[in-house]
Amino acid sequence: MMMTGVFSLPVLYGLLAGTAVGGGIALFFVALRGWAPKPGGKDNGKRAAEVARFLSTRGSLAIGGGLVVLALTRWMVMGAATGILVFTWDRLFGGAAEERAAMKRVEALAAWTESLRDTIAGAVGLEQAIPASARAAAPALRAHLEALVDRLRSRTPLPEALQHLADEINDASADIIIAALILNSRLRGPGLREVLGALAKSAREEVDMRQRVMAQRASTRRSVQIVIVVSVTFVLGLAIFNRSFVEPYGTAVGQLVLGVVCALFAAGFWWLRNLSKIETPERFLTNAPERQEMGAR
Repeated sequence: MMMTGVFSLPVLYGLLAGTAVGGGIALFFVALRGWAPKPGGKDNGKRAAEVARFLSTRGSLAIGGGLVVLALTRWMVMGAATGILVFTWDRLFGGAAEERAAMKRVEALAAWTESLRDTIAGAVGLEQAIPASARAAAPALRAHLEALVDRLRSRTPLPEALQHLADEINDASADIIIAALILNSRLRGPGLREVLGALAKSAREEVDMRQRVMAQRASTRRSVQIVIVVSVTFVLGLAIFNRSFVEPYGTAVGQLVLGVVCALFAAGFWWLRNLSKIETPERFLTNAPERQEMGAR
């Protein structure tokens, strides 16, 4: 038999059946009972939500794809590599939707800053200009601005309400604009209209830069995806239809060599991901506990 060096057919089928039954039982109980977060903070809740999301969506696809490849090729390394590739596909070769969302957020910030600047030009105070500009805000910011207006109506001080807005948006570009608003709300100095105009122009330029970068990266991302699909399809085709050609990989040494090859491919994919990743500046307007304690003193 071809796989005597690694697995016999009964052992392989038993492993597949056991994994499928165990995974199905686990998913069944998660679907019935849900995944309740443990008490102890927001981090535990986020971690539990990520685990539940793994079991219900991408994790199921990864496990299913790995089992299918394992059944077709009878290679444990190939099955595990396929599962990892399916699970990390969006993180390695995706990200376009996240980039578009970030670009829309910056564009919405620029439009809101321009609206705020024009409203302030009519001799209106900042407290009155914010609710007026929130009505015509883009959908990417409307919910956050409505929450800001609600805080102002509940007598929350303007600097504190703006700090909450910065934490909700969680974007370095928004920190620059909101920091200018916080400074003006505390100092009440002139020149806010000119500052907002300059910040809106800077945000527009950032949107143009991101659009050019996304256009250049789209073709590169597509080429990498094509190379990966063709490579995986070619290997699977050989393993299924020409087993004699890839028979050496059925031994323990062959599986070890195949694992090294998969590790090299993974390192190359990760390197390409790091090269194509846009480095965004870190936020500086953070509501840190240390600063709250200093403010309380």
